[in-house]
Amino acid sequence: MAIETQPERAQGAGGGLPAEGGGGRPWWARPAIHTAIVGAVVGYLLGHALGDYLTGATGAANQYPNVPLSDSEDWPIVLGYTLAIIGWLAGLGVFNDILRQMVGRPISGNGRAHQNSGLARFFRYELDHKVVGIQYLVGMIIYFCTAGLLAMAMRTELLSPVNHVFTSQVYIEIVGEHGTMMMMLMTSVIVGPFGNYLVPIMIGSKRVAFPRIEALSFWLTPMAFLILLSGFMLGGFPFGWTGYAPLSIQATVGADSYAVAFGLMGVSVALAGFNIIVTVICYRAPGMRWGRLPMFVWSMVSTSFLFVLAAPVLFAGMYMLIMDRTAQTAFFEDSLGGSSYLYENVFWFFGHPEVYILALPGFGIVSELIPVFCRKPLFAYKVAGAGMIGVSLLSFFVWQHHLFDSGINPDMRPLFMVTTELISIPTGFIYLVALGTFWKAKIRFRVPMLFCIAMYFNFLIGGISGVYLSDVPADTTEHGSFFVMAHFHYTIMGGLIFAFMAGIYYWLPKMTGIKLNEKLGLWHFWIMFIAFNSTFLPLFAVGDAGQPRRVFEYATNLQGLNDWVSISSYFLGFSILLFVINFVWSTVIVREREVGNPWQSRGLEWQVSSPPPADNFDQIPVVLSSPYDYGVKDAQPVADLHPPAGVVTAAIMSADAARVEA
Repeated sequence: MAIETQPERAQGAGGGLPAEGGGGRPWWARPAIHTAIVGAVVGYLLGHALGDYLTGATGAANQYPNVPLSDSEDWPIVLGYTLAIIGWLAGLGVFNDILRQMVGRPISGNGRAHQNSGLARFFRYELDHKVVGIQYLVGMIIYFCTAGLLAMAMRTELLSPVNHVFTSQVYIEIVGEHGTMMMMLMTSVIVGPFGNYLVPIMIGSKRVAFPRIEALSFWLTPMAFLILLSGFMLGGFPFGWTGYAPLSIQATVGADSYAVAFGLMGVSVALAGFNIIVTVICYRAPGMRWGRLPMFVWSMVSTSFLFVLAAPVLFAGMYMLIMDRTAQTAFFEDSLGGSSYLYENVFWFFGHPEVYILALPGFGIVSELIPVFCRKPLFAYKVAGAGMIGVSLLSFFVWQHHLFDSGINPDMRPLFMVTTELISIPTGFIYLVALGTFWKAKIRFRVPMLFCIAMYFNFLIGGISGVYLSDVPADTTEHGSFFVMAHFHYTIMGGLIFAFMAGIYYWLPKMTGIKLNEKLGLWHFWIMFIAFNSTFLPLFAVGDAGQPRRVFEYATNLQGLNDWVSISSYFLGFSILLFVINFVWSTVIVREREVGNPWQSRGLEWQVSSPPPADNFDQIPVVLSSPYDYGVKDAQPVADLHPPAGVVTAAIMSADAARVEA
């Protein structure tokens, strides 16, 4: 069997992907982001007009005297958003090949996706997983900075308990938009950029399993972002990011943007998770046993299972919420036979696994990086994998600790208190692995490593405060206060975002061949680390003193602490601005090339050029050893990138036979 034949069959040549070319058409007629915007606008106008026609909005009060006017106003908005999404995808060319195949015509182009080059490919529906990873990276930075600006507006309002910058209505709209944007769009902040870009290379594959699904999962996120922001023009939503019924049912049409955008992101993350699971299971290179998977890939698999199992529940909840608001169903209306508790259970059945959807990728990054900068093998590799699997499993058994103060059956509280405390055990496994790796290591304190250490420090504070909140009496006291908000930000922002920054500084030379400025990176780290702790640590005291969340007036004796927090938040915002300056300066202006392996990593992704070649590998590699054998005497290379034909054939046949037998 020829050496290239089997990899072509198993992986697809260069993905074997057709280019989404435009033939001889001018640039403005080719499917790209500009045609998507036109499609979205046209779709929204058509949907809104259809909604007006179906409901007779101009005379709804007379035609339907028993139906509140708000219900007739919701239909045009929801239908407008729905057709805008379809128009957006149509404008990108998502349906082109499907329609061609339906009428028996060949799909567009005979080339390969990676043959499309230049900046324009990042604004199109591209099928190369590396392009999708870069699209996700830039998109997530934009979403994060937008949510951060909203947070700065909130802290500006809280500088004074009596002098106001915003009205109470505008303030609660900002709170809802900030929280929803962070929890909704940031769900894919690591899986999107790093998971899509790196996982195929780290397992020795030339492509992902489903390139079109991968591209679709990204292009749903800008639409969710725009729909969510449009809520400001519709009066916002006054119920925070959780959307509790019946407030979310009774709210104005701005709540439709919340429900549609959140449901759309549920579809996006479910698709992304499904694609990564299939890719890792079916597309691993010969020799890439489960015991040799990089820890980052383990975290991606664990997170992807949470995506696939939890996100459909979120989508169902948003669908039922939209139906209650438009079609007069009563899923969450107590007075009509429904239950507001149903919404809380459905939401948190997704919402608490989502906490670990955000945390596990962060642990995957730091677990991947610390052996590189400690120059020693990862301590207790199997324990780290077991910890990630244990966190994933237990995350589905803790959701009702969010309902301790809601009046649920008191007999259920001890069960969920115990499961919440138990989840700290597999989390502790991951911490012990890090401590064991640090022990007697000659640590190189480069910028990515500094962010890794800070991630462990921050998450430790979040985890300890979480143990207090798992206790029913303590949670009853602190529920709804700034104590919970501080805990949450230490767990999520202190963990996820610091790990995200570590990943950018570490992998950007691989993804783009360009290295970020080291000195600016050090300034960014120290300002961000100090400002973050100066911002959120005092909020534990503010919460203990009784200040509730989501209000813009508070006791005057707490103004000193609130002013300290607000001023610290400006420094935190400045650190993010410094990062953006570094990112733009390094990647657009200076473009300092780093095409080698600047960290001397054994990871398979670093064994190919930077950025990786079009097909990732000239031929499918054979993996020979663990990626963490640093300092191990007589350690084999991590992989043979150019194995003889017979070795490749035998390895593939052996792997296929093992999978069939299993």
